[in-house]
Amino acid sequence: MTQSSNAALALLPISAETAKAAAELVQGLDSHALEWLSGYMAGAAHALQPAPLAASAPVSAVPVPAPTEQQITVLYGSQTGNAKRVAERLAAELQACGVRVRLVRADAFHTSDLKKEQFLYIVVSTHSEGDAAQPPDDSRGFFEFLTGRRAPKLPDLSYAVLALGDSSYADFCGIGRRIDERLEALGANRLFERAEADVDIEHVAGPWAREVLRHAQEHLAPRDPARRPTPATGGGVTLLRPTHASWSRERPFSAEVLANQRIVSTGSEKDVRHIELSLAGSGLHYQPGDALGVWPTQAPELTDHILTALGLAGDTEVTQDNERLPLAQWLGQRRELTILTRPFVAAHAERGHHTELQALLQPHAAAELAHLLNSHQLIDLLCQYPTQWDAEALVAALRPLAPRMYSIASSRERVEDEVHITVALVEFEREGGRYWGAGSHYLCNTTEGAHVLVFIEANERFHLPQDTARDVIMIGPGTGVAPFRAFLQQRQAEAAGGRNWLFFGNPHRRSDFLYQTEWLQALKEGVLTRLDVAFSRDQTEKIYVQHRLRERGAQIWEWIEHGAYVYVCGDAEHMAPDVHAALIEIATEHGHKSADNAAAWLNGMLAEGRYARDVY
Repeated sequence: MTQSSNAALALLPISAETAKAAAELVQGLDSHALEWLSGYMAGAAHALQPAPLAASAPVSAVPVPAPTEQQITVLYGSQTGNAKRVAERLAAELQACGVRVRLVRADAFHTSDLKKEQFLYIVVSTHSEGDAAQPPDDSRGFFEFLTGRRAPKLPDLSYAVLALGDSSYADFCGIGRRIDERLEALGANRLFERAEADVDIEHVAGPWAREVLRHAQEHLAPRDPARRPTPATGGGVTLLRPTHASWSRERPFSAEVLANQRIVSTGSEKDVRHIELSLAGSGLHYQPGDALGVWPTQAPELTDHILTALGLAGDTEVTQDNERLPLAQWLGQRRELTILTRPFVAAHAERGHHTELQALLQPHAAAELAHLLNSHQLIDLLCQYPTQWDAEALVAALRPLAPRMYSIASSRERVEDEVHITVALVEFEREGGRYWGAGSHYLCNTTEGAHVLVFIEANERFHLPQDTARDVIMIGPGTGVAPFRAFLQQRQAEAAGGRNWLFFGNPHRRSDFLYQTEWLQALKEGVLTRLDVAFSRDQTEKIYVQHRLRERGAQIWEWIEHGAYVYVCGDAEHMAPDVHAALIEIATEHGHKSADNAAAWLNGMLAEGRYARDVY
């Protein structure tokens, strides 16, 4: 260590060992987590007694609350990071009120502690895998325990549930609803009615959090003002304000488009783009496995089509959410137009007295409703079931536009102040016109020099192992291969000692082999140890990545037994369940486990973090 380094350490108010531990603690945390941690530490410092401690008194970094105070546990289950973000903010706000609070991810929660809890606030998302609603991967163990026979009676527990979901799926917020109903069945006391938030989370999460805070301040916060941190306040709600500006979902960074390159041949049935964006000057950081959030705008031709179908003028002024804009701007920049939701179908059916649509909203028609939501867009509904809408009512009924999330396809160790993503254009023709996905259409039509509003969404459950000697198995068909490009760049930069095995699939080798040159170069250089591909349409029998997994079952089992991590990225509806089933079969055949034990083993891998999935 240099003389200047020693001098700097001498000025620290903590030991060198503690400083090192603090640096390790914050490594890899995103801005939301860092803000919460800074607030927690500030609260801990404020709550320390001002009187000097006796020389023999034990010193604690975190003050021990009085025995009469009660603790709130905020438990979250998050697939894409939304529930995590809401839970972190809630915990920070509770802590700022002087309430003892514990923030815990569902897979880190000891189920044996459930019967000891007094106040439990749960923020959990629901995602779709195949036809069924599923808990987030980090919540599977908790969900299975809670809904199973081993769950204890909970007469001493008071709880509340914030359920996150997507109303474009028939079983909206299904996991949060089941958890809420199960806790009630176990005898717990529901403090507030379950809140169900759509993709526009804040409209529901904000009022729910305010209710939680009011209850905590009235019943759980310490009465002695001297023991409370002094929080900032806004809108009558106690909030923990960040001490520095940072780019976020609510305050995105305007990133310049450096490249927009088609990476499939002209003979491909797909249009897949490699897009490079500049983060220069933003201060944004990411790790391989994180996602890039992009705020899109709707295609003008789609906006015009909707205005024509409804006979509305685009320059009509509309006030909504304390903002006044022309209707065309609301539709183009603020509202979802390519995703159909259950609430809008219900409003449209009631407004137009469409009995056929109303029938689809009944419980017995869940499958038919799901088909409608998955196969139709807003313009389909407007044309098939004509209904009169005025501008104000239309804007109020449509779901607010949400950002699109893309797996990051680069490592900062390689690209520095850039971020790369892989985007497949969602576009198809059907009777009545041409259709597309809002995010992919927007991004694929950007040009070099244009600017895109972006933010980083950390995905802590999809990061590379800290031990670089560990082997890595990556399964990513189609654009699901994107994060594994980042993984390999990072592994090469770190000179990782572990082996790397990639499984990739797409329809045709000749036209759809994404990043082929890079994979082959990585094989040549030894960065990529093995590459197995499955091009489904290049032969009579369709072959997918799950078939390749079964063919290599013995070797895969050997890698896993020696500590390999398994990562899966891509389609949640078909690919992810098929790969999951293939891994269970491998454990059965080559690990000599029963089907039940193999399933339990894979769930254990999931809980341990050695089996990670980023599926959508």
